[in-house]
Amino acid sequence: MPLSVVLITCNAAARLPECLASVAFADEVVVVDSGSSDGTAEVAARYGARVLAKEWLGFGRQKQFAVEQAAHDWVLCIDADERVSPELAASLVRALQAPAAPVYRMARRNRFLGRWLRHGEGYPDWSARLFDRRQARWSDDAVHERVLGAPIAALHGDLLHDSADDIGRYLEKQNRYTSLAAAELHRQGRSAGIADLALAPLARFVKFYLFRLGFLDGMPGLVHISIGCMNSFMKYAKLMDLQKAGGRWAS
Repeated sequence: MPLSVVLITCNAAARLPECLASVAFADEVVVVDSGSSDGTAEVAARYGARVLAKEWLGFGRQKQFAVEQAAHDWVLCIDADERVSPELAASLVRALQAPAAPVYRMARRNRFLGRWLRHGEGYPDWSARLFDRRQARWSDDAVHERVLGAPIAALHGDLLHDSADDIGRYLEKQNRYTSLAAAELHRQGRSAGIADLALAPLARFVKFYLFRLGFLDGMPGLVHISIGCMNSFMKYAKLMDLQKAGGRWAS
């Protein structure tokens, strides 16, 4: 089956070359850019990608828009800070010779503070990214978007994700994500209370640091999981703020 690789970008010029080089096996690459000012579009074009401009719609809707621009029905959706490992590329090519399912997931390995994580939330971070767009699509979620479609088969090999070497920039991104997540919960009519603030981060820490052996990843693993727990706390704190403000952020 012919394959389209699809990316959404914004100011990703520095990381895009490695990403695009890792998907050279694809029949086409589509990059949908939302207002980059760092030459992202030019970098993508140099690597042979078809570049389209689109104002930001939220993660889910932006990715679905990009999927709809592809020339082929089988699409692989990745981010600019991700790379397809040679093992994953070989598995993907084999799967497309005779697809066994309309949706495939893959293990994402996260590199955080200079270390490839092997446990906790860092690995295997299973993600559905390869699918037949005639039978699956991206959800409309503004953040934490997911592929809607089943059944799901698994590919061998890792999708390599450079999470962060700079804690400051990483925290800025997480702050944006928790704001979007809280707004989405509020839109759905969800509410939060003290129990959510206290128990959700604790449950997350026990699950990933203890049961999923995150402690074996040393300091990077501890920091990675701790930030995830903080995200749980902040998401519900922001949701409570939205509740108090009647749908708008409290001043």
